[in-house]
Amino acid sequence: MKHILSFFIFIILLVVDFGYAQEKSLQMPLSFIAQNLEYKGVAVQDDNYTFWGCAPIMDEDGKTHLFVARWPEKNVNPAWRRSSEIAHYVADSPEGPFLFSDVAIKGTGKDTWDKYAPHNPEIKKLGKYFVLLYIANNNYHQPPHPGNQRIGMAIAKSPYGPWKKVGKDGMVLHADNPQKWNYKSNMGVANPAFLEVNGNYFLYFKTKTTDGILKYGLAKATELKGPYIIQDKPVTSNKGTLEDGTVFAYQDHIFLLTTDNHGQNTGIVGGGTLWKSKDGLTFNLEEATVGYDLLPTYYKDYDPKKAVKIYGVAPKLERPKVLMINNKPAYLYGPSGWNIFGGDRTVGHVFKINLKE
Repeated sequence: MKHILSFFIFIILLVVDFGYAQEKSLQMPLSFIAQNLEYKGVAVQDDNYTFWGCAPIMDEDGKTHLFVARWPEKNVNPAWRRSSEIAHYVADSPEGPFLFSDVAIKGTGKDTWDKYAPHNPEIKKLGKYFVLLYIANNNYHQPPHPGNQRIGMAIAKSPYGPWKKVGKDGMVLHADNPQKWNYKSNMGVANPAFLEVNGNYFLYFKTKTTDGILKYGLAKATELKGPYIIQDKPVTSNKGTLEDGTVFAYQDHIFLLTTDNHGQNTGIVGGGTLWKSKDGLTFNLEEATVGYDLLPTYYKDYDPKKAVKIYGVAPKLERPKVLMINNKPAYLYGPSGWNIFGGDRTVGHVFKINLKE
């Protein structure tokens, strides 16, 4: 009996350690993204930095720019909330190789809302301006973090900068309005996803309801620099924890791509949920599809004995971001908390979305 018990404990530990080995029971169909993803390789990698977020944009010359959250420590937590900066990498092709160019945004180190750790980069091109959104905090200790997370915005005429923070100090969104459903959320506002919709500006964000559930909200503005007004209710009808976020318009719909950390929406722990909406104001779970599977599904040479777990329960994608080319989703970028090549640093991956028209 003792040997049998030890065997079962070993199996449980193995499944926990290699989260990809779970029995999948999909609760929704695969999306047009999940069905057509092709792993293309590493987008960003550096033995001196840990990466966590790769937001892409293409300029008029056809160069692809990645705005990446990175820090020098090998650990993910607490380094991401203490030491993160947003670095800028450039490539001639969406598939790389991407080379470091400059640091776009750093913490001020002063008594400001963004003293520490610019993180969660989101990049968009609107007219002649590049718009960079990010989160930051004024105290990385817990508490007050993560409740002190805020969203900032900086704009530039070139992806190389210089970046100018909007308004007085760059902050465009917080969770301190007592009339809103996420008032004093102990998550603050995070994971910005941004889109221009019919001349209005939609800023999606992760936050926590008064019931303690992580959902996505929406703040709208009629001017790029704000003010951004949080709408009266969450936009997602998700189950369980919702993470990350990227948004794009395609085929007369607005799509929001998020991470399903516990698999309660998709059936894949750490998979992606692709939400679909006609107006961008409401995303119903009944219309959602699987945005993407775990990394080993696409990286065919995956070896669980070689993979190094740095952070997270499974070799999943974090901070998914989509590159649009000719108004179509063309590439997906995202780091992973597991190094599938055996290194002790996270890397950012790139996938091609081979759409079948």
